[in-house]
Amino acid sequence: MYQVIARKYRPQSFADVVNQEHVKTTLENAIAQNRIAHGYIFSGQRGTGKTTVARILARCLNCINGPTPLPCGTCASCLEIEQGGGAVDVIEIDAASNRGINEMRELRENVRYRPARDRYKVFIIDEAHQITNEAFNALLKTIEEPPDWVVFVLCTTESHKIPATIASRCQHFSFRSVEFESLVGRIAWICEQEGIQADQESLAVLARAGEGSVRDSLSALDQAIACCGSQLRAADVRALLGGFSLESLYRVTEALSDGNTQEMLEIVDELERSGQNLQHFSRELSRYIRNLLVAKIGDTRLIAASVEERERLLGIAGGFSEEDLTRYLQLSLDMFSELQTSLQPRFHLELGLIRMVHAGRLTTVEEALAAMGPAPNAPKGSPVPPRPAPPKPSPPPARAAGPSPFQADSAKKAAAAPEAPGDENDWRQKLHDALVELGLPFTADAVAHASIAATAAELQFTVPKHLLLSMRAEELGKAVQAVTGKVMKVKVIAGQASAAATPVVETRQQPAEDDETAERAMANEEVQRFQRLFGGQVRTVRNLRE
Repeated sequence: MYQVIARKYRPQSFADVVNQEHVKTTLENAIAQNRIAHGYIFSGQRGTGKTTVARILARCLNCINGPTPLPCGTCASCLEIEQGGGAVDVIEIDAASNRGINEMRELRENVRYRPARDRYKVFIIDEAHQITNEAFNALLKTIEEPPDWVVFVLCTTESHKIPATIASRCQHFSFRSVEFESLVGRIAWICEQEGIQADQESLAVLARAGEGSVRDSLSALDQAIACCGSQLRAADVRALLGGFSLESLYRVTEALSDGNTQEMLEIVDELERSGQNLQHFSRELSRYIRNLLVAKIGDTRLIAASVEERERLLGIAGGFSEEDLTRYLQLSLDMFSELQTSLQPRFHLELGLIRMVHAGRLTTVEEALAAMGPAPNAPKGSPVPPRPAPPKPSPPPARAAGPSPFQADSAKKAAAAPEAPGDENDWRQKLHDALVELGLPFTADAVAHASIAATAAELQFTVPKHLLLSMRAEELGKAVQAVTGKVMKVKVIAGQASAAATPVVETRQQPAEDDETAERAMANEEVQRFQRLFGGQVRTVRNLRE
């Protein structure tokens, strides 16, 4: 009777196990030193060797030459365990169907009896995370203090579901995903044993189909042999496993490079007419763009592909920037997520691919700002983004006499420009008057209490914290332009104003008849409380009833 490859080439010793060096070394040393624990937890993704290592551990413990890390493979115990399910003292329990408290009570009763023939009674509990909490509680005391002849091995893909009370009583081994190169080497060795001819790209496709699981990759190999016979070709294996060739994915990157939305629609149309699964295509596209991004960064070791495919990906990635590939990857992941629940997958795929084309035409914010000058309606006083300096024009030919029209216009503008203030007090007085004329009395009052430091292109104000909200850069920019006739950069910081920040003298005279109104206002308790809290000075008092 035919036996599938995954069972036929199942490892029978620690040396045959692919990867998992940390697990193999620890168990071999524990057996050699006779430091065998009574409970183990093997966790990891499917097909990485958890149950296989549990059986090898049982062989090492019960071999006639044991306990030994190198079982003989010829004694009755080794042969029965190798065949699976035949050893009377190695009990394998499927917790998916034996998860209740009654099954655990039965197991607890079985533990009390000594092995019928072998040295240890080994209980291998597969899918252990499916055992109910009540059943775990019934097993708790037995796992904590079992008889000397009992060893428990709990295999699970979801170790976080194992209760902490159980996990703390066992040694935990985490099985890792099998590395791509190791998986390719294992498949190549099995093909050689079976007389199958397969090129490197076919082996890479099969290894990638397992996504780190040896069993899944070997099942795909079995399926490929049944379909293609003794000669495996990459194109046939891809088509069998529902994958997409690098050529079809390369068309997407070519359309992205050319900004061709029409090509994207044609790609989707061909996929639809050929009956391809659009969700699978979206998933493969995300993986493909991720590989391009990794190749662009420079670490091709992280790409699960053959050497030839890695070189080709490296060449394609050279035509894109790292920022573009990052943007494409995010868009492809969003597209794949939308396709999972879409009732119209074609429409979503077309929209997603066209969106990727448009995303490739975007420029960065820095480039866009550098290419722009100051907007005509931009608020005065706002900083102008840096832009490349224009080339210096060649000097015009000498003229016989008289200034040019351009020079005359420049002279007029220079004559019309107001004179810049001199010292700090001059700045403060002129800015105060300009802000009052602009109808901004609160900002004018804040300027009167600020320290001002002026340079050729920047004006810096230092004000107390309680006046910081009154110093708005836009309003200050308008006043500065009104005073100097040019746009200057305005910077406002919180701090202690210098002693030079003296109050501005109010030039407007208050009528004598308002003195009584002002005295009543200043005697008001709320006004006094406001002054104590926020400081400042009362400039004018008006009677709103008049």
